[in-house]
Amino acid sequence: MRYGGCFIVFFLWTCAVYGQKITNLELVDAFTGQPFSTSKHSTAKTMVFVFTSLNCPYAKLYEDRILALHQKYGSNHLVFALVNPHSWMEAESQEQMQQLRWARDAGIPFLMDPDQEFTRMCGVGKIPEAVVISSGPTGYSIAYKGAIDNNAQSAESVSVSYLDNAIQDILERRRPGPAVTRAVGCTIRIRH
Repeated sequence: MRYGGCFIVFFLWTCAVYGQKITNLELVDAFTGQPFSTSKHSTAKTMVFVFTSLNCPYAKLYEDRILALHQKYGSNHLVFALVNPHSWMEAESQEQMQQLRWARDAGIPFLMDPDQEFTRMCGVGKIPEAVVISSGPTGYSIAYKGAIDNNAQSAESVSVSYLDNAIQDILERRRPGPAVTRAVGCTIRIRH
């Protein structure tokens, strides 16, 4: 009975996250200083947001994998962006964020979320954690939320690429399975 109860809670949580509506997102890109919004990317059917920071060791382990996904899917009418929920901290300032050369050189926006509104809207708690939103008749909603893959320590030891699989499912007009996974990484510091 105990396991059945845990399954029901997990199932209800998964259903609550999947399909959650995303209102118009308005954040500033640290590289350009320009606003980034979902309304400015209305032709994109899918947007991939990876919540990351400059000082989390787990985020550094994923840089090459995020870049590879961007290169693989960037031309399929998908928008990739990094989101820094710690941009309110001095060590994560816009000036510091501008030094993230690999993302800047690849043309991946690095969005500042100083009030953590978007972070809270998506229910993100770890760095790195991915959120994929896709458009539908009523606007954007969360299609996938969670880990990038199942091995933060070693890219060579990855056996399940959750984010890659979710993007592929969406492009093939299927609901991602699983729609929610548990991200492993640094805990996001909540701004008070």
